[in-house]
Amino acid sequence: MNVLKTKEDMQAWSLAKKREGKTISFVPTMGYLHAGHVSLLELGRPLSDELVLSIFVNPTQFGPNEDLDAYPVNIENDLKLAEQAGVTAVFLPNKEEMYGENYQTRVALDHLPHHLCGKSRPVHFGGVATVVTKLFNIVMPDVAVFGKKDYQQLRVIRQLTRDLDFNIEIIGGDIVREPDGLAMSSRNAYMTPEQRKSALCLSRSIGLARKAVEAGETSAAALIREMEAHIQSFDHTDIDYIEFCDPVTLDPVETIEDQVVVALAVQVGKSRLIDNALIDPPQ
Repeated sequence: MNVLKTKEDMQAWSLAKKREGKTISFVPTMGYLHAGHVSLLELGRPLSDELVLSIFVNPTQFGPNEDLDAYPVNIENDLKLAEQAGVTAVFLPNKEEMYGENYQTRVALDHLPHHLCGKSRPVHFGGVATVVTKLFNIVMPDVAVFGKKDYQQLRVIRQLTRDLDFNIEIIGGDIVREPDGLAMSSRNAYMTPEQRKSALCLSRSIGLARKAVEAGETSAAALIREMEAHIQSFDHTDIDYIEFCDPVTLDPVETIEDQVVVALAVQVGKSRLIDNALIDPPQ
């Protein structure tokens, strides 16, 4: 497994593989890998000849007072898990390598970032779009795999790939959950045992909404009220948002008539957690 720390080395590695006629799958991460990341690597491994992982905690997607400085890091374990998953190259740049002196360029989308997480994190998706564009140009993959846990991010990247004419297939990997239903996240490491129990309110509130829709409830407002009441019954929780949206545009939906995505963000202690699910009304 090659560990490459400069853009030039990563590009040279990818170009050499392409000259050999080989294809590349790519999984970008911010490190502190867990089973959710490993599932993305396992999804990408059989899709191409080579599998590239990037580890980079991207500063441009963090706003003021967010958890950039506290973001967990364990490079040694990351590299161990990568090798076990069949990664053939790891791109491991630092901030100065990715954003050199006098860096001035940003990538921005007009519509998708202004929903859901983008309302409370206004710089986040511009930072995501910028770093993913750079990574695509550096790694030059044929396939890129992103998790569905951040549904909005996946939609942003699909739109960006289409709008900027990247010849890259975008694959969405299913959410990987703990046995009790909590979506796996690097930010789970911030929680105390008591907060960890409260974090179950996200997945359980989605379950309540799903059952209510199956029973015939069509009002998004009523569903949100039920989810809010459930989450607020847990200690250490502060709701950022709960929304029912069109799965493609992310525009809010008032009446559940077709498939919707329910997405939510909840602060649990110091951890800002997200979760989502697609819900279909009964036919």
